[in-house]
Amino acid sequence: MGHNPYIRKAYEAIIRQDYNRAAGWFARAVDEEPDNASHHYRYSITLARSDKLAKALEHAERAVALNPDSAAYRMHLVRLTARRLLGEADALLTENRAEADEAAVAKLEEATRLDPLSVEALLMLAEALRRTGRRGDAARAAGDALKLDPANREAMALYEALREAERERSETGGTNAHGRESHSGGRHRRRRPDGP
Repeated sequence: MGHNPYIRKAYEAIIRQDYNRAAGWFARAVDEEPDNASHHYRYSITLARSDKLAKALEHAERAVALNPDSAAYRMHLVRLTARRLLGEADALLTENRAEADEAAVAKLEEATRLDPLSVEALLMLAEALRRTGRRGDAARAAGDALKLDPANREAMALYEALREAERERSETGGTNAHGRESHSGGRHRRRRPDGP
């Protein structure tokens, strides 16, 4: 933890699960030692736990800039970037417009590239792909989510619904007049993440 007294106080606050107070102590540590990558990294983690993503990203970027050789700092930044993309995609999916759905697919493809173990990103990608009429790709994304979390009921239901729709489409040979599947509800709702 080093010799900075603010770091010790931040960890004491974390033990009490007082993340706002911990963030305040980490902020003081960063103010006192602005070129300490570890302080920025720890502050970023605490901010992310408090859903202060923009500021968490700022400090994660600073930690990487100060110590680009740290794999932990780089991985943390990548995960936060993926989380930002999930939020942006979620906002686009609420618009329920074809152009927004396509933009959401692009953001979610990038998020799953950055964090291929994110079940949430894969489920959102599956939903966005389903909306754009790419049910085969959507089923693959839902299947990938199931591989990561075989007990995930949402992934299982989405995968089965997509497979059934694909079977029906092959039997009837079509989609709607625009080549898109119309939205019928049940869109994946983002869960609050437990941390970065």
